[in-house]
Amino acid sequence: MSTTDPAGTPADPTDGADPATPAANDAGEPTESAAHTGPGEPTESTEPAGDTAALPVTWDDVLAAEARIKGSVARTPSAHSHTLSQILGCHVVVKFENLQFTAAYKERGALNKLLQLSEAERRAGVIAMSAGNHGQAVAYHAHRLGIDATIVMPSNTPFVKVQRTRELGARVVLAGEGLEGSLAEVQRLIESEGRVWVHPFDDPQVIAGQATCALELLTDFPDLDTLVIPIGGGGLMSGMSIAARHLAPDIELIGVQVERYQTMAAHFHGRREPETGGATLAEGIAAPWPGTLTGRILKALADDIVVVTEDDIEAGINLLLEIEKVVVEGAGAAGIAALIAHRERFAGKRVGVVLTGGNIDPRLLASVIMRGLVRNGRLTRLHIDLPDVPGALAAVTQLLGQAGANIVEIHHQRLFVDVSAKAAHVELTIETLDHHHVDRVVTALREAGYEVFVGTFTNHANGA
Repeated sequence: MSTTDPAGTPADPTDGADPATPAANDAGEPTESAAHTGPGEPTESTEPAGDTAALPVTWDDVLAAEARIKGSVARTPSAHSHTLSQILGCHVVVKFENLQFTAAYKERGALNKLLQLSEAERRAGVIAMSAGNHGQAVAYHAHRLGIDATIVMPSNTPFVKVQRTRELGARVVLAGEGLEGSLAEVQRLIESEGRVWVHPFDDPQVIAGQATCALELLTDFPDLDTLVIPIGGGGLMSGMSIAARHLAPDIELIGVQVERYQTMAAHFHGRREPETGGATLAEGIAAPWPGTLTGRILKALADDIVVVTEDDIEAGINLLLEIEKVVVEGAGAAGIAALIAHRERFAGKRVGVVLTGGNIDPRLLASVIMRGLVRNGRLTRLHIDLPDVPGALAAVTQLLGQAGANIVEIHHQRLFVDVSAKAAHVELTIETLDHHHVDRVVTALREAGYEVFVGTFTNHANGA
C-alpha cells in the first residue's frame, strides 16, 4: 500500500495506515509524535517480544520484496573471514553490501518502494532525504524506471556522494547541516512540487526491502549465533530483524550506533534521548531521531543496541582495508567496530556482520589510513635537539638506518622553538614495524646520547 496520496504529500498517520514519514511542524522539524511521546520519552512497544505477525512489516512482505527486486539488485556474497576471526576472537562472517551497484544496501528498500508507486505517483516524481547512500539508490532506480527524482542532502555530505548522486540522474539540493536541517527543505518541496517522499527508513516498503539482506545472509550461513547491524534510523536493522526472527528465531540481534548519534540506543533502553550533533565519520548512520516504525520493530525483536566511538570506526575501516582489501565508509565499518569495541561480548560466537556501504570520500579515506598508521606505530614523529654543526644530522640518520627505521620526512627548525642559538630542533617522521620497533629505535638514540621526545597522536612538539 502506498504511504502517500496521489499528490505526493505525506499520508495522515491517523488514517489507519502506518506512518511512513515523521510528522513535522511548520518549520519542518519533527514533532514529538514523530519520534517520541515527549521530550526524551521513548514510545512503548505493544508487540510481544519476537512476534513478527503483530508488526507493520511481515514475513510475507519480505518474500514479496525479494521477488519484486530480484534481478535488479545484486545478491551480494557472504564469506567467512579467517583472519578477522583470528584477530577479533569470534567466527566472523561478512556480507558485502558495498558491492551493490551504488555501493550500499539502500537499493533494496528504495527499489521495493519505487516499484509499488501508482502511475499518478510516478508522474508526480519522488523526493528523498539522504546523507548519500539512500539518495544514490533512489536516484539510480528512479532514473532507470523513468521517474523524476530530487534528493535533499545535508550541506556537509561528502563530495563523492553528492557527485555520484547527480551522475545517477537526480537533482541534488543541499540544505541544512544534517538530516534534521534537510527535513524542512523536503517538506517545502513536497508542498510546492507535489512529490512523493521515499523515506530513508521509516516506511514499511523500504523496511521490507532491506529485510532481504538478512534473507540472503541466513540462507548462506544458517548457523550464525548473532547478527551485528549498523543503525541510523533503523530501517536495515528492523527489516533484518523481521527476516531473522522467522528464519532463526533464537538468533541474537545486536544493533550498533555511533556515540554522537545514539538516539535509537537511548530509545531502545528507555533512556532520555541524548543531544546529537557534531562531525562523524559514520555520517550514513547519523540519524538525529529514532524512527517511529523502526523503533516499534526493534523494541519487539532486537536484543540490544551497543555504541561505538569514532576511533572504533576508524579502526574498523583500516582493519577491513588491510585484511579483506575492501573499502568501506564509516557506517559500513560500524559492525566490525562493534566487534573491536565489545570483544568479550562476541568471543567465540558465530557472528554475521553487514558491510553496509563503501561510499567514502578518497581524501577522507587517505586521512583515516594515515591516522591508522600513526595509531599502530607504523608512522612516528621524533623530536630531537641537535647542535647546529655539519654532520650532526647525518649521525642521527645513520643511527636510524641501523635501527631499521625508514625516514619519511625531516623538518629543521631554528627560529620558532626554545633552543640555543647554536642548536636546531629536528622533527623526523619515521616508518617502523610497530610500537615495539619504535621503542627499540628510541632506545638506540638515547643510548647514543640524544634526548628524544616521541610525538603522540594528539601532542605537538615538546609536549605542548
